[in-house]
Amino acid sequence: MSENASNSNRDANGGALAGYRVLDFGWVLAGAIPGMALADMGAEVIKVETRQRLDYMRMGRPIVGDQPDPEQNPMFHNVNRGKLSVTLNIGEPDAVELAKRLVAKCDVVIENFSPGVMDRLGLGYETLRAIKPEIVMASISSTGQDGPLRDLRAYAPSIGALSGLDSTMGYEGGGPLGLKHAFGDICGALHAVFAIVSALYRRNRTGEGQYIDVSMLRATVVTQGVGLMEQALTGRALQPRCNYDPTMVPYGNYPCAGEDKWISIAVATESEWQGFISAMGDPAWAKDQRFSSRYRRQRHRRELDGLLSQWTAGHDPDALTEMLQGHGVAAAPVLSAEERLFHPHFMERRLYSDIDHPALGAEPIFNLMWGLSKTPSSVRRHAPLMGEHNRQVLCGTLGLSEAELAELEERQVIY
Repeated sequence: MSENASNSNRDANGGALAGYRVLDFGWVLAGAIPGMALADMGAEVIKVETRQRLDYMRMGRPIVGDQPDPEQNPMFHNVNRGKLSVTLNIGEPDAVELAKRLVAKCDVVIENFSPGVMDRLGLGYETLRAIKPEIVMASISSTGQDGPLRDLRAYAPSIGALSGLDSTMGYEGGGPLGLKHAFGDICGALHAVFAIVSALYRRNRTGEGQYIDVSMLRATVVTQGVGLMEQALTGRALQPRCNYDPTMVPYGNYPCAGEDKWISIAVATESEWQGFISAMGDPAWAKDQRFSSRYRRQRHRRELDGLLSQWTAGHDPDALTEMLQGHGVAAAPVLSAEERLFHPHFMERRLYSDIDHPALGAEPIFNLMWGLSKTPSSVRRHAPLMGEHNRQVLCGTLGLSEAELAELEERQVIY
């Protein structure tokens, strides 16, 4: 644990990681989420950033007014909540020395620069281990710290493509459309959280730190167990197949009454099928030989989908969900982002917390996806303003004088 941290400063609301300190060089999504999770679990997380090169998530269209403002990005607020911010221009040697002094007082270092960048800055693992042998350092990169693709320039779509995930996303018989969000970033980030906590557990038993190499590509590949197994056993690679599922029919999203309203329906067993046609009022077409078994329904799924769409289009998705669930059918409304925000189940389960931010006021911030009964996580404060904690961290934790702080700010070492 970090200097001056002990079991005595843990309390019922301190979180599972109260007393640990993290130096967070992570930026954009993959680099920000690990520190976010550790902060929610009680760790003190110090985000290192600089006005010399803004975190991409600090940029974008302003919410209030029409001038660029690095304090207004809601995604930045979500994945950097609970952190402290110091502005160190680590292109400057004196800023690197300040970072090294911070490492000496931390338990964990997180970074997601391209492989080799931290070494070139003088902040590689071997250097940090010499400063503090028990340090745990996690490097998150697109393809890993070694191998033929080590230096590949890649963004989220690149990871989807290389992992094979995109090749399975699209319409049946068509080309790959891909998954249009940063799935690889999130996979890599959450695997990093698990690895960091595991390394801390071992360190508490042995006193030894270690280096963690997290590849977003590898983390994404391992989410595709079904496809990998099918390829290994049959030699067939998964292809785009829209809403087709080999074991469930009907299976997909069906239109409902109202503008852009849909319901998700999945039927896996014969008893569920019987419940489904009972919910529909036993229509005459359901007795057609084309739909008399799951095999036949699968062969004629397009005709079945057409008939079901005609029926669902006359119903409200929420009322239809309740009716189908009452007949033992897996059904759920397809929620928009706004509907999800105000859904009573999510509100009761506290999917979000309303957190006041100085730039935007109260805004919804999503909570961690797990709950711990003894050491619950929580969003402990809003995302930091740039450099908001320079004085607290650099003077309080490192012991700089006010004069030293002002001089470093004047030289844009702290910037």
